[in-house]
Amino acid sequence: MEIKIKKLNPEAKIPQFALKGDVGMDLYSAEEVVIRPGERISCKTGIAMKIPDGYAALIWDKSGPSHKFGIKTLGGVFDSNYTGEYMIGLVNLGKEDYKIEKGQKIAQVLFQKIEIPEILEVDELEKTNRGTGAFGSTGLH
Repeated sequence: MEIKIKKLNPEAKIPQFALKGDVGMDLYSAEEVVIRPGERISCKTGIAMKIPDGYAALIWDKSGPSHKFGIKTLGGVFDSNYTGEYMIGLVNLGKEDYKIEKGQKIAQVLFQKIEIPEILEVDELEKTNRGTGAFGSTGLH
């Protein structure tokens, strides 16, 4: 599989895998920004990507900023037909301002093979062993 990456900003960093065997490729900030507690932002990466048809790019947290400072990603699904700048939604769930430096790792992207289902409207759904049981219906232990 090939991923085509275009720099939209000459100072942007090309995403990369930190270690052999990593499944998440690091994405970097193309700007310096401060996220205040409770604030949501769209952080520029300065790059655009073309991923193959039949794949989606899924954005996930970096574990360090997430666990240490409460920095979480938001709404991270990029379709194969999207070729604009990858803007990463971030929220600060922590209690203090969080400063992002230009060139800092802000998220990771995973590429997942997907299938597009055929949609069938029906009057009834098949019965299952779970049925309509929702939150907590299978217990805690």
